[in-house]
Amino acid sequence: MESSCEEIIRLANKVLDGGEITREEAGRLIRTKDEDTMLLLAMADKIRQKYNGNAVDFCAIINARSGHCQEDCKFCAQSGHYRTGATTYRLLPEDQILAAAKKAKDAGAVRFSLVTSGRNQDNPNEFEEIIDVVKKIHDQVGIEVCCLGLITEEQAIRLREAGITRIHCNIETSPSYFPEICTTHTMEDKEDIIQTAQKAGIRVCSGGIIGLGEDLDQRVEMAFHLKKLHIDSVPLNILNPVEGTPFYTNERLAPLEVLRTFAVFRFVLPKALIRTAGGREVNLRSLQAHALSGGLNGIMVGGYLTTGGRNPREDLTMVNDLGRSRTQPQL
Repeated sequence: MESSCEEIIRLANKVLDGGEITREEAGRLIRTKDEDTMLLLAMADKIRQKYNGNAVDFCAIINARSGHCQEDCKFCAQSGHYRTGATTYRLLPEDQILAAAKKAKDAGAVRFSLVTSGRNQDNPNEFEEIIDVVKKIHDQVGIEVCCLGLITEEQAIRLREAGITRIHCNIETSPSYFPEICTTHTMEDKEDIIQTAQKAGIRVCSGGIIGLGEDLDQRVEMAFHLKKLHIDSVPLNILNPVEGTPFYTNERLAPLEVLRTFAVFRFVLPKALIRTAGGREVNLRSLQAHALSGGLNGIMVGGYLTTGGRNPREDLTMVNDLGRSRTQPQL
């Protein structure tokens, strides 16, 4: 009978030879024992090396509009359905957004995302402000710009024309678990936005959050659903529970469990840009570097939406210590 280590190596070689693993095989990989996890990470990194090279992609985000979101996502500090104490404000002034974009570029980011809670069509004037600031970031800062929000087809075309290179729309979790995290929109709504952006000629960045209460098979399901949607940029967040939200009492994931999940996403999506994002500092702690040596090729630097991150200089040091290069700006 094949041992766990033998299967890890066999499945890695299958992907390295251009094959694909099945959901059943991914389900066994994500259940790798602690003592074999470093082998799983090493083989995931072999896959990363073959299909993605040595460069690490840095990106940064800004919480450009905060709070009062109409959606009831149970993990989110900005949902208007919960009392979390999160700061609320309309779209930030243009000079603040431009300054943040410049800071992100100076920190090594090649991409800067404007995150606006809620639905962008709620305030037409504000959307025009977003279009204007996107153009100025593109022209004055020289950094790729992407946006997050629930957008229409017309808005997707306008954003592309303004210089947006990606739309960020996380599916958050697996289709089977999505009804447990949100009731005000559906997985199908997410898919519609993704397809709308793709039809408009905009690449899509879409991933999710682990630690929402989903089981291991549902994490595998999420990976395969992203594959089905032809997503080539995948941010993986780890829940950092926010007081006041329904998921505040969720138990934190063990670092090795997080790393196994990351590695399995690499097996399923060998050619994708997969980055570790929110929650990595508090959940991976001293094992953060293992995300990059375990299959990932991107990190989000600086702060997140309502929580802080670590100094980007520490991430630059981490990447240098691993002997990795950084993705260079395309503009």
